[in-house]
This record gives sequence, structure tokens and C-alpha cells, in this order.
Amino acid sequence: MKISLNWLSDYVDISGISLDSIVDKISKAGLEVEEVIDQRKAFEKMLVGFVKEAKKHPNADKLSLCIVNDGNEDFNVVCGAPNVAAGQKVAFAKVGAIIPSNGLKLEKVKIRGEFSFGMICSEKELGIGENHEGILVLDPHLKEGTSLADALGMNDIVIDVAITPNRADALSHIGFARDFAAIFKRKFHYPKIELNESGKKSSDVAKVEIIDPEKCPRYVGKVVSGVTIKESPEWLKKKLKSIGLRPINNVVDVTNFVLYEVGQPLHAFDLDNLAGNKIVVKCANEGEKFVTLDSKERVLSASDLMICDAVKNVAIAGVMGGENSEVTEKTKNILIESAFFNPSSIRKTAKRLGLSTDASFRFERGTDYNITLWAARRAAQLIKETAGGEILNGEIDAYPSPFGIRKTSVRFNRINKILGYKIEREEVVSILKDLGFTIEEVDSEKITVGIPGYRHDVEREIDLIEEVARVYGYDKIPDIINVSVTLDEKIDQANFNDRVRNKLNSLGFYEIITNSLLNAEIAEKFGYPIKVLNPQSSEMSHLRPSMLPGLLQSVSNNLKVSEKNLKFFEIGKTFERKNDKEIFSFEDFHEIDNLIIGLSGYSIQTEWFDKDKPYDFYDLKGMVESILRTVLPGTGYLIQDANHSNFDLCFSLSIQNVTIGIGGKVKETLLKLFDVNQDIYAFIINLDKLRAVKPAEKVFTELLKFPKVYRDVAFILDKTVRSDKVIEIIKQASSNLLHQIKLFDIFQSDSLGEGKKSLAFQLEFYNAERTLTENEIEKDFRNIIKSVEKNFNAQLRGN
Repeated sequence: MKISLNWLSDYVDISGISLDSIVDKISKAGLEVEEVIDQRKAFEKMLVGFVKEAKKHPNADKLSLCIVNDGNEDFNVVCGAPNVAAGQKVAFAKVGAIIPSNGLKLEKVKIRGEFSFGMICSEKELGIGENHEGILVLDPHLKEGTSLADALGMNDIVIDVAITPNRADALSHIGFARDFAAIFKRKFHYPKIELNESGKKSSDVAKVEIIDPEKCPRYVGKVVSGVTIKESPEWLKKKLKSIGLRPINNVVDVTNFVLYEVGQPLHAFDLDNLAGNKIVVKCANEGEKFVTLDSKERVLSASDLMICDAVKNVAIAGVMGGENSEVTEKTKNILIESAFFNPSSIRKTAKRLGLSTDASFRFERGTDYNITLWAARRAAQLIKETAGGEILNGEIDAYPSPFGIRKTSVRFNRINKILGYKIEREEVVSILKDLGFTIEEVDSEKITVGIPGYRHDVEREIDLIEEVARVYGYDKIPDIINVSVTLDEKIDQANFNDRVRNKLNSLGFYEIITNSLLNAEIAEKFGYPIKVLNPQSSEMSHLRPSMLPGLLQSVSNNLKVSEKNLKFFEIGKTFERKNDKEIFSFEDFHEIDNLIIGLSGYSIQTEWFDKDKPYDFYDLKGMVESILRTVLPGTGYLIQDANHSNFDLCFSLSIQNVTIGIGGKVKETLLKLFDVNQDIYAFIINLDKLRAVKPAEKVFTELLKFPKVYRDVAFILDKTVRSDKVIEIIKQASSNLLHQIKLFDIFQSDSLGEGKKSLAFQLEFYNAERTLTENEIEKDFRNIIKSVEKNFNAQLRGN
């Protein structure tokens, strides 16, 4: 946002404040100054010159030899312009001056045998216009020697301010002046509006109907009739040029002026081109076309808000007007539009159309719904001054549901606690009042204020504290001499995740980081996703309910560039509603810290010593167990069969009777969704639950002094019998001499019988205090065999 200091002085007294002080304090208050443009510097060593004599160059037909006086002495100047003549006041650039249009530094030169000590400039050479057919002839009443910057009115200082998205109120000179006045303790005022209105009412010649009040809560129309469209007066053109705008005509220039004066976008319609002299605010029909002021045809959506007359569209609300109702030289009657549009609606339309304008830039950040009436009146006043005509009495103010006054309070002791130093109550009240907040109630503990319509960013107590702090001055925060440092042990919240990350890196996994936003179609296939209120696009409309889509997309992307052997992991958050109902509180959804690992392709590729081996279920299981042994060494866990809608060959991980994770072979239907043509094995671990597990205490175990005894046993059982159930029965049937059970073989064959399989176990026996006898071992071994045979109708293999 460019701010002209000359323009700014219309609303607040800036005298006696240095430029350095303005830049420093404004930047510290949150309106960062990016650039300072001193227009005088562009015209250094340039002044008003008087052409005392102009005669033909003796050695060139198209050149003139002039004598130019700068108020003190005469200079010979060679000039090639056809319109130079004696007696003119001209823009004279002396030796050493730098020409704005091309950066040329003037020197004493000899042209066709004659010395030239400067240059008589054209508009284009000075960078103030496009005319370069002749020199710029100045007002004859100007005194020679006058600074050219003063003569042209180019003596302004313009500061370019970076306005953050939450401070739409500062996107105007009045908005900036309000902050300026509060910071420097100066009086701030709005321009005085005096309207000499006719007896005829605006509402008699025009009507406004709002069909969609949600997207257009307020629409003000005001009529000025009998205008003459012409060039704007110099004062208006200078104001607009000072901030880089190109003057067009008096009416359009007034609407642009008010936009940059108070921040309210306006639009001027040719009233005679509005069918039925009526404005209708409604949404477009899907797919209909509309030609905007830039002569481009736009295809509209049913969500786009339009300004229409009785039969046709005349503008895209808050974005750009249409060619069919623009102000031309023939325009006589003007309808001024001053409205408040829903920021979300304008943002979506502007983004979809790829059309960003000064108006949409402000509307999508939120304008002041209380300034619309004032802005319409201000524009009417200036149009009458610059274009003549008469201002019709009153306005058409369509305002179906007026906004109430928003209020909030701030506690004085809270200000002191948050900032760490004391600000007097009187100072707090003064700052908030200077910023436009209305003081509703003040007592010894707190102040209650009404929030102005232009401050959409202020909602809570903390927001008011920020306002007080930035205006009071962050530079006034006192220095702290003594700093207390606690010696308590610090808890590194990221340490657990880092240990997981380091382990996976050591196992050859690559970390991926994927987008936590998904489109609705994908998100709904993985749970109950949470919809984003104002998504940037339809592809990022929902928060991810699972880490799996990101992994599948990453695998898909790699496969497309022939990277087929993949080991990925990601640590991130997932967000999911607890059911299919809407969210009303934090209790209605889960936010979980997750880890996902994925394997795809071959773990071993063909070598002279080995053949291809694709990743399988057991590779995945081994990786999961390896992670657990690293982050929770010595802690028991249970891996068992499970069912999940996203996985085949599914298994779950439990610790202390709490399910920590689940995974397996990703279903083919999901692979096809992401255009993946090879198997993927994935496992998802809830890191919040895993982190909450108390690790087993480390206990020193003395080296065993007595020998271990091993027995192998194989049973023929039904195929449906699970190995973990058999192990459970073996544990129940044995004594405390049995310390470990290992399944080392699974065999299936028709020779065993139909529907049968063989499970072979290795049993480990020992006693830490003595050597076992053969009878003890044999007794335990026989009890185990009998128990398995009885419970599973099993047969000892080999008998």
C-alpha cells in the first residue's frame, strides 16, 4: 500500500515529525515500511528554465541552439524538439542531472560543433507522461530557477507499507492516518462532507433488491444526475499519480480516490444503461458468460455473486464491472455503488476467475460495513465538484439485517501480566479510543469496548492487548537485568519421534512429508474427514483422517519415474470426526500423532548369490518389531491377526492390552485408486499411545550358570488352529522350568490328511539355581504333549 505524505496530511497533522521517526515507529507498530520514495530526488538539478533565445543550429537542420536562463545565469543548450521557442518556461535539466526515463547522467557535450550545457526535457523523459513529440512547456507564470519538483507538484514523499492480511483497515490513507494519529498522539479527522442535494430522491429514480443477503449484507446506492465526463482537475490527478495510479476521467478517478482515501471500493454505473433503473444482487447461473471491463469474457459459476439490472448482469460483485454499464463520455446520470460483500464469497470468485483487483483485494480481507454510506456521500460530493450535475436527495440503503455492535473486554492486570510491564489505565483507554474503539464501560478492573466495523481481526481480550502494546511501543519494554533459569530437567518433546526416525533411517527407510489436506473423494474413503471452512482449492478441502493416502500417492509418484523398490515412513497428524455428525466441540474429533511405514517392490534383487525376493508380510512384521525393540526395549507386546477395511493379511500390535497399531497388505481397490500396480505393505502406529507406554525397567540378569535343555515337538492339527493358541496351552501345561517357546516350522501336505497342518516348536528348559534332571524335563514334556492333544485333538507327529 503506497501512502502519500502530502495526501496523509489532509487527515492528520504530520508537521514536526521526521521521516526517519515515521518509518521507525510505524514499522514497530506492525505496519512495516518496505520502501521510501522521495519524488524530489528524481528531479535533482532540474528546475524551471526560461528560453531567452532559440535559433536554428548552424550545422544541423533539425536542431535548435537555445539560450536558457536558470534565474542566475545563461546556458547554451542544443535542443531537437520542434516546439521549442523563445519566451517559453521549460523543464531544464542541468549538467549532473539524471534523466528519470533512462537513467542518463547529463554531461557537457559538443553536438555538431556547438557545446550543450544541459537538456530541455519532454514529459516522457521526465517520467510523468507519454508525450515525447516535443518539450514540456510549463506555466508562463512560474519563476525561472524554481525547483522542477515544486513546479510539477512532484515534491511528495511516498512510503510503501506492507499490510498484513489481518489489517485490511490500514489499506487506505484514512486507515493509516488513524494508526499514525494514535502512535504520535496527533488529532485525526475525517473530511467534512457537505451535500447540496436536490429535492428529487435517489430512491425515486433507482431501486435496489438483494436476493442473497448472506453474500451481500449491505448495498448503498446514490444518484448524481446531469454530470459531464471530462478530464479530472489537477489536484485529483496529482493525488492518484502520487501513488502510481493512472487518471482516467473525473468520475472513475473519484471512485479510485475514495477507495484509497477510506478503503471502501466503489463502482459507478451509467444509470441510463441499467434496465429498469434497478440493481439486483444475486448469484449467477452456472456456465453463463459475462464480459468484464477488461474486455475479457468470463465463464461464471453458480457461486459467483453478481450485480444485475432488471434483465442482465452488469458487474461481478466486488471484483470488476462490466462493459455494458461502464461510464463513457456520453454518460449523464451516475449510480454510485457502495456495498459490503461477504469476504469468503469474493475470495472464492476472484481466485476461481484468476482476477485480482484493488476492490477484490480489500473485499476479500473485509471492509467496513459502517462506512458504506459515508463513502457513497463522499463520492457524490467529489463527483459534483469535478463533473457538475446535481446530487439527488438521500440514498438507497438496502440493509436487511444490520450488524450489531461487537463488544469485548480487557482486564488491566491481564495487560500487565502478558506484557511484563505496567501501562497506566488512562493510557490504555486513550490508545483504544484513538484507534476507533468505542468505550462502553470502564471500571477499576477492566475496560469494555465496542469493536469498530473495520477491525475484523479483533475478537478477544488478547487482541486488545496486542493493540495496546503495538501503539504504546514495543521499544518501551524495559530491560531485564536478572534472568532466572530453572535447573529442573527439561523434557524434549521431540526426542521420542527422533528416536523412531533415527531407527527407521538405520533400517534404510526414507522419510516423506505429504500434504495433510485431501480432496473430499479421497478423504471420505479413509474415515470421517473434517472439512476446511475456507479451503484454498477443492483438492485441499478436508483434513486427512489417515496417513495412508499420502503414502500411496508417494509410492505412485515414484513408480511413475521407475523407482520401484521403496521403503518410506512418515510422522504426522491425522484428524478425524468420531462419527458422521457435525463438529460442535473439541470432543467431537480426534487429533492423533501417527507413524506410517510402507514397503513395496523387492527387498533383494537378483545377484549371483541370491534371487529376487519381494517384500512380504513378514518383512513388515519384522520392521515393526525392530522399532519396538528400539523405543521400548524389554517391553512385552502382542502381535495378532486383525481385520481392517484398508488391509488384507492384516495384523495388529498391542501393548498392555492397548491396541497401538494396525497394518498389513494394502487392498487392491486402494492401489487402483492411486494407479499403483504392485503390492504395498503398510503399518500405522499411534505414536500418542506408544509414547504413553511406560517402558520396562532395565534389570541386570546374571549369566546363567547351569545348562539349558532343548526339546523339539511337532503336532498335526486342523488348519484352522492358530499357533498362538497352541503356545498358550503349552504355557498352561508346563511348569516354571519352561522359559521359551519358539515356532520354527509350519508344514502343510495332503500326506498329513485333509485339512491338516503341522506346527513344530522348540522348547527351552532351565533352572537358574541347579542342573535339571532327565525325569523333570520328561515329566514337563509329556504334560505339554497330552494337553495339546486333548485341547486341539492333535496328533504327535512322528508317532
